[in-house]
Amino acid sequence: MALLPIIETPDPRLRQISTPVETVDAELNKLIDDMFETMYAAPGIGLAAIQVGVPKRLLVIDLQEEEGEDGKPIKAPRVFINPEILETSEELQVYSEGCLSIPEQFAEVERPATIRARWQDRDGKVREEQIDGLLAVCLQHEMDHLEGILFIDHLSRLKRDMVLKKLLKARQKAA
Repeated sequence: MALLPIIETPDPRLRQISTPVETVDAELNKLIDDMFETMYAAPGIGLAAIQVGVPKRLLVIDLQEEEGEDGKPIKAPRVFINPEILETSEELQVYSEGCLSIPEQFAEVERPATIRARWQDRDGKVREEQIDGLLAVCLQHEMDHLEGILFIDHLSRLKRDMVLKKLLKARQKAA
């Protein structure tokens, strides 16, 4: 496994629309393993392939919501290949979202509270599930990446500009 570089805004590759995965093979599974390693090291709870420069409809998520006896989060990795949203609820939820491609910046985003999604797992098996809570938020956020959409695109122009200004200041401070 290898750590992959995470692309950050304003890199134009983040605006690219990802293409469907044609074959689930050893090469794809290596990419999946590398994406998990990269996401855990970042640290994050979701990562789309485009964020590591691969414009394929692939994303990984691990909410790590439960803690083990040692107090460390229990890994619960999930792979979504060619995911699609079949239905969304009218009920909305607001969640403070962040993104590994817009480091250390957060803003409240409103999304459907419940979705019905279909995807292939890492074995190529088709799955379908009703999803809510943080997993619904995270899946919608990561699927946006597959369409070249960032969470800041869901904000008003004023709020988006504020987030980008804070990011620029943080980068200047770090330099």
